[in-house]
Amino acid sequence: MSAPNSHAEADAPPPPDMRRLTRFFLPLAVQAASQSLCYPLVAMVATRGPGGPLDLAGLAQSNTVLFFLGMFAISLVPTGMVFARTREGYRQFYRMSIAAGICATLAQGLLCLPGVSHLLFGRLIGLPPSIESPAQISLLASIPLQLLFFSRIPYFVVMYIGQATGIASLATIGRVVLTALLSPIFCLADWVGPIWAVVALTLPVGLEAVVSWAFARPFLKNQPAAQGDLPRLRDILGFSMPLTVGGYFLSLATVILAAIMARAPEPERMIPVYYLALGLASPVAFGATRLQTIVLAFPPADRYRRQTLRFAVAAGSVLGLLPLFFILPGLDRLYYVGLQNLNPADLHWVRQTAIVLALLPLAVALRAQSEGLATWSKKPLFVLFGHAVFLITASAMGAAALGLGVSGCLIGAAGLPVGSLASSATMRLALKKSAVRGI
Repeated sequence: MSAPNSHAEADAPPPPDMRRLTRFFLPLAVQAASQSLCYPLVAMVATRGPGGPLDLAGLAQSNTVLFFLGMFAISLVPTGMVFARTREGYRQFYRMSIAAGICATLAQGLLCLPGVSHLLFGRLIGLPPSIESPAQISLLASIPLQLLFFSRIPYFVVMYIGQATGIASLATIGRVVLTALLSPIFCLADWVGPIWAVVALTLPVGLEAVVSWAFARPFLKNQPAAQGDLPRLRDILGFSMPLTVGGYFLSLATVILAAIMARAPEPERMIPVYYLALGLASPVAFGATRLQTIVLAFPPADRYRRQTLRFAVAAGSVLGLLPLFFILPGLDRLYYVGLQNLNPADLHWVRQTAIVLALLPLAVALRAQSEGLATWSKKPLFVLFGHAVFLITASAMGAAALGLGVSGCLIGAAGLPVGSLASSATMRLALKKSAVRGI
């Protein structure tokens, strides 16, 4: 593999050792994990509504659709780190980011139409009415949230390029702090249920967007002028589209797994169990996705692939252990029963699900490191192929587990890490063959 960008070797940063990678990664991981931590925080607002854990399951399903529509936002980060390194490139990238956010918001509004919403949640996913209703109303209430998610991305990208991950994480930490303050206040005020949970999510994200803009301004002013041709919008879009479609494959896999779980025995019991356990595994797994950013931040990425691979294994293993603290005796009852209103009879299912999900951060870290190498090599189609394998593997495994009578909560918990490992293996094999052929 040859480096895709014209980085002079003298301009490249020093080789990243484990200590330097850790210093760069920790703020990124905290930022990513903090974003996901907002969802367990507002879960207490949702579960105290009339439907209890069923309201939370509906909120989780609407969030899955929200993320599916906003998957373009995730692919924008690696795209921006390739194309937004100059003042002119950033302007083009910013235009595309805002346009993508508007399109995703309009698509979400379309899905909120009554007939379309029932077709999605009731027919396609197969949710029972007790979960379908809060899912529908949550998706409608979260339309402003979708646009806010897109608005932050250009500011984060320019700070990542400047390797200012610590500064970038401060805005997100502020978002989490505000969410943590609002959630108990809403509960005390009896502002509970799925709609108020969405409000508790949206207000802090708005603050995060404003603060990120303020933090990014010095980096925007110091961006260099483009030396070569200005990147065209169609070039940026063409690079991003395979990453976006691949991201949609990842999100679609979660929707398919949810549909499979809905058809497993006792869905009204097992689906809430799964999402409660996933609510703690998701933040650390999302933190593991930042391995892709690390690979892109230390060019030439192909030369440092062994260092970043070792770091991915170490970071993913440590992150996977963190949610297991919440299944320790005493803590499990305090968190899942006391805070999340889970039926104590389902605690053993939560423990089993959490143990299986401990593999998820490691699998995601390996997949993200592979994505970074493929993106650096300007091979976005390799990422697309890897994510397609994720979708096929997770869906096939879920269908097989359903046929074997496996509990729904364990179907989802096992499908996600196995899919990520298959995806990573596909991308690595494609990169290896490409290097041998000199492509």
